[in-house]
Amino acid sequence: MLKKILKAYDYPVFFTVIVLCLFGLIMVYSSSMITAVARWGLADDHFYQRQKIAFVISFAAMLLTMFFPYQLYKHPRFLLAMMGGTCGLLLLVFLAGHTAGNAQSWLALGGFNLQPAEAAKLAVIIYLSAIYSKRQDRINNIDKAVMPTMIFLSTICFFIAIQPDYGNVIIILLIAGTILISSGMSLKSLSKLVGIFGAAIALIGLLVVISGNFSTVVSEERVSRFTGLKEPFKTEDDEGYHLANSLLAIGSGGVKGLGLGQSIQKYGYLPESHTDFIISIIAEELGFFGVAIVIGGLGFIVLRGFLLAARCKDAFGSLLLIGISSMIGIQVLINLGGATGLLPITGITLPFISYGGSSLILLMASIGIYQNVIMKMNLKSKQEEVK
Repeated sequence: MLKKILKAYDYPVFFTVIVLCLFGLIMVYSSSMITAVARWGLADDHFYQRQKIAFVISFAAMLLTMFFPYQLYKHPRFLLAMMGGTCGLLLLVFLAGHTAGNAQSWLALGGFNLQPAEAAKLAVIIYLSAIYSKRQDRINNIDKAVMPTMIFLSTICFFIAIQPDYGNVIIILLIAGTILISSGMSLKSLSKLVGIFGAAIALIGLLVVISGNFSTVVSEERVSRFTGLKEPFKTEDDEGYHLANSLLAIGSGGVKGLGLGQSIQKYGYLPESHTDFIISIIAEELGFFGVAIVIGGLGFIVLRGFLLAARCKDAFGSLLLIGISSMIGIQVLINLGGATGLLPITGITLPFISYGGSSLILLMASIGIYQNVIMKMNLKSKQEEVK
């Protein structure tokens, strides 16, 4: 039986994820070694060593969720505990959290920083997938099938918005929208949901204003993320500094790149070179081919998830695959958009590649669930073939 289970996992995705993580470790070291020494006075491999520990923990988390039956996630007691725990962690940030990147989004645990907003993404995916898979017979009844879930979603988004962390709020709303669109609703119901989402965003904005955090929305730094998009090289000493140096890094790499470890922009010119702008360093050092391999690997995981979701006969499993795949895809698009000037810079990291323990653990745990759904689907398919 164990042999059959092991054969049922999706190994192309499994190995693609591992390769991306290992490649990410190399690039975290390459992109952070100068920053660690010159800016923080740390060892040149400081961020690499921390990311390596995060990878080990995240790999264990992936194995755990790979073998944990995903059907148990939709049990009412689990959902209640997950919802309460997620809200509790987000509230704890305001009591015992610390600020990094102008946002009070982190909890310090044993020398490591935990970002509850990352866990909230997976919690939203599991919760919405569980609820909408149970309500397939009345999915077009917005009052009974949709509105109750909006309360949890709005609460989560509000807690994250007042940290403030608007990038993750956008991601969570886009994930929720993708799951809703994929839940089997009619076009008429979906059109009503557009209005509901608009009202929810307006409500969250109003609550942010009431909470006294409105100044963070229109702060000079956040406004500059939009103004710097227009002509970054004309404002490279001010609003366009990040984007101008990111584009210089990308342009310098050309097709083949300058060579691994040979980046110039990481010498203090490009801030956050190991997190938000790691793709720029990859482009500079490894060129077009390096970027193509990364985007190809990430695209393969996302597209395969959507294709397998279409084949999955279990509504809960299908929505989980869609939610996890959309989470990865949305983060990739936002990160690449920020690094290339197509979107404002939001501080969203590149999945499996950028430095960030919380993000990596969440992503790997999500891939474990992704794998468990596929394993169950493959086993069921083989049983049906035998019959």
